[in-house]
Amino acid sequence: MNKKPLAGLAALLPLASCADKAPQQPNIVFFLVDDFGWVDSSVQYGEELYPNNLRFNTPNMQRLSECSTVFGNAYACAVSTPTRTSIMTGMNAAHTRITNWTSVTRDTPSDATGGGFWMAEHKGSGDAAAGDLLSRPDWNLNGISPEPGVPNTQYANSLVQYLKDAGYFTVHVGKAHWAAAGTPGVNAYNHGFCVNIAGTMAGMPRDYSGMQNYGNTKERWNDFAVQNLTEYYGTQTHLTEALTREALKALDYPIKHKQPFYLYLASYATHTPIQPDERFAQKYRDAGMDEGQAAYASLVEGVDVSLGQVLDFLEEKGIAENTVVIFMTDNGGNSENKQKGGVLHTQNKPLREGKGSCYEGGIRVPLMIHVPGKTQVGRCSVPVICEDMFPTILDIAGVRGYKTVQELDGQSILPLVTGVGKGPDPERPLVFHYPHKWKPYDLEDIDFLSAVRVGDWKLVYRIKEGARSSLESLYPDTRRTAREAALELYNLKDDLGEEHNVAADYPEITARLADTLSGRLSRWNASMPVVVQTGKTAPLPNQL
Repeated sequence: MNKKPLAGLAALLPLASCADKAPQQPNIVFFLVDDFGWVDSSVQYGEELYPNNLRFNTPNMQRLSECSTVFGNAYACAVSTPTRTSIMTGMNAAHTRITNWTSVTRDTPSDATGGGFWMAEHKGSGDAAAGDLLSRPDWNLNGISPEPGVPNTQYANSLVQYLKDAGYFTVHVGKAHWAAAGTPGVNAYNHGFCVNIAGTMAGMPRDYSGMQNYGNTKERWNDFAVQNLTEYYGTQTHLTEALTREALKALDYPIKHKQPFYLYLASYATHTPIQPDERFAQKYRDAGMDEGQAAYASLVEGVDVSLGQVLDFLEEKGIAENTVVIFMTDNGGNSENKQKGGVLHTQNKPLREGKGSCYEGGIRVPLMIHVPGKTQVGRCSVPVICEDMFPTILDIAGVRGYKTVQELDGQSILPLVTGVGKGPDPERPLVFHYPHKWKPYDLEDIDFLSAVRVGDWKLVYRIKEGARSSLESLYPDTRRTAREAALELYNLKDDLGEEHNVAADYPEITARLADTLSGRLSRWNASMPVVVQTGKTAPLPNQL
């Protein structure tokens, strides 16, 4: 493939390959937010508005919801990179084997049991800490690759390349985080983007402040410093505002040349570090929030204002009636980070837990889609998932008959928006897989989890308990107790907060969902953690 400069070294390619093609297709704006929870706005995604929906000022999200199909049962992965790579490839994360976030450095595990990012941060080493039951799985820690043969990657054709080939002017702004540095997948241009602003291997910003050059100072620079924003250095411009301005500047070219565009605006907010956007923070302090809560609230409002600026721009340029807008987040809200203030593990209520977890708080996310003149406005309850975005966006763009080197798992959900055609079966299985230890300390409801949802039923597999039940060194009663603890069954219609495990009451449904989850994981050759004592991979749920 034709190699391009590394992402972050240049914002604009020569535009010849992206110019002067004018098929009659709608513009598409994909507005992706980071670590933003299901109840972090005033938009009603659930059956009712919950107290947490009323914490933040989000009038522009509300504005978009009033002309969109609002998906109340939309899902992403538990952490960032798996979602972002599923969007780009149309594959489930268990299928790509990209089940955790990619490190900034090639061939370096990012999980807490991997001897890489977290171990380096916390002065540890090795595949598992002393006394750990499980060590990290063999996974595609280098992310996706547009070229074959790159170790520890999923080779795939990119969604964006198909759009570019169909005549779209493709713009990336903000967080990329698809692959590790030193691999072709880290480069936005290699995926088909005509413009790349600030997209690198980094999964978080070094700093949100223009006064700190977004981390590009001699004292503070590291791989997370945000690139391509030099004109804002030394100013009061918050990162979210700078990225929004640059995104709208990048659209001048396709608008002038009457070319359809695809804008992927992936905000770094609301990821850590939780630093206040001082345009908005003081009113939340005045309302009685602690500093962490006020800082997070200000990041949320900054994202909302960014969305509003994009919507206003589309109207001012007279292109709103031909521009599809998709609003989504990459995983559930972070509920265990002290920087956010408040009470840990409660920020996503009524959902259980948050980012990193396969419980609803970690994977159920906001999703709105507006297709001008064709949208069935209102709430859609059909469960959908992040890999659906690949075929959906190509469906919106009118791209047909494409062939991919990868097997697609997603289905177009455009029929659910327009009411034309057949959408996904509400009973199709949706699989979630996080076979990792997230942090260098134990997080019981976050680490080593898999899950499957079928209709209203959801099975959660606690892999650590499954591994414990496989150890012959345990007494029979202990092994039996571990087996029983490994599988949890919830009826989400009746128990949104996953408070009542009914596996013992519905053994046939539990067994059926265990077979479904095991079948998918087995067919996809999904990564599983290793039982330290035996050196074998942890059992699948139907092997207990």
